[in-house]
Amino acid sequence: MKNLFLALFLLLNFTAFAQKPCEIDNDIKDSLGIYKSTKQHVIFERSFAGNSTNIFFSLYNDNGILGLETQILQRSQDFIKAICFDASSKIYLQLNNNKIVTLLYAGADTCGNLLRDENNSNNRITSGTFVFSKENFEELKKSPVTFMRIKYAGETIDYPFRTAFVSELDKKVYEPEGYFIDFLKCVEN
Repeated sequence: MKNLFLALFLLLNFTAFAQKPCEIDNDIKDSLGIYKSTKQHVIFERSFAGNSTNIFFSLYNDNGILGLETQILQRSQDFIKAICFDASSKIYLQLNNNKIVTLLYAGADTCGNLLRDENNSNNRITSGTFVFSKENFEELKKSPVTFMRIKYAGETIDYPFRTAFVSELDKKVYEPEGYFIDFLKCVEN
């Protein structure tokens, strides 16, 4: 009986410690309402032949509306073609259970900013705000994301998700497939 109790106790402790802690960046409550957002996480990273693309996600709750802040950072020694968000832009997330969740763009038209750094490299930063519909985000809490497709203003680009990777930017381990499972709970309330 003691062994059964000990096994159950250990199992519950492992389960409790296995969950990701919420990393909140903003938690504002005032007379206008509430705004809560998570810290940015690297979701996608690709580096090839001197060109790199990094995609960062941050979840937010703005007075009960759940959304996703997306930031795309492109770097190259060559000119970087603009990718733009407009009213028709969407993010499609394919889940491990073969369901697809669609997020709708909720911002102004933008093609980002092109900046040059001290090494004379080109950097393009494109940011966008996407919102969930009430009926589709529940699936994200149950099943990992395996694939993302972003419909930009002029093209559609696919981004496969990895289970885990070590980012070249900060040398931390990121687990993009489980991002929504781990962090949606942080902004729901």
